[in-house]
Amino acid sequence: MPPRDANATRARLLDAAFAEFAAHGIAGARVDRIAENAGANKRMIYIYFGNKEQLFDEVLRRAVEAGITAVPFDVEDLPGYAGAIFDHLITRPDLMRLRLWKLLERPDADGLEAEAFAGKTAGVAEAQQRGDLAGDMLPDDLLTMVLAAAQAWFWADEGGRLRTPERLAQHRAAVVESARRISNPQVAAD
Repeated sequence: MPPRDANATRARLLDAAFAEFAAHGIAGARVDRIAENAGANKRMIYIYFGNKEQLFDEVLRRAVEAGITAVPFDVEDLPGYAGAIFDHLITRPDLMRLRLWKLLERPDADGLEAEAFAGKTAGVAEAQQRGDLAGDMLPDDLLTMVLAAAQAWFWADEGGRLRTPERLAQHRAAVVESARRISNPQVAAD
């Protein structure tokens, strides 16, 4: 029998937990299902992560890190950044569900997400001071609006038409244009 690989077991547990939390939230997630889907002993969850909330926090931290890597922040091109977020979320709608569960069940849990937002907000503030971005909103408000534009279509229900290639292209164009209008200093001044 080959030796057990703790890193591989931990990774399988995190992958299974991501799917479970995205589908059911923290309250609805079952440690038994996570362990079964990971092909691991339930006890390993408690050894590696502590409790279910700590496991959720680790899953969220890992998802945020992956998002930062997949969609690098570009303060010089907020419209392009918004479009890249939209594209990323189209391929990973489970991220939106995970984020919603975090907002519903762990709103006070801080970590990498808040740290990443603060760093991006500082970049927006610097760009506003240089005159590269519209300065009529506070930096955190401007960044929040750009992020909201990128995510807005995931909350819309268009009777199933949202996912057609034509509608996705229209939505993406609207996201990019919205971000351009609210961040462009010339447009905001008009």
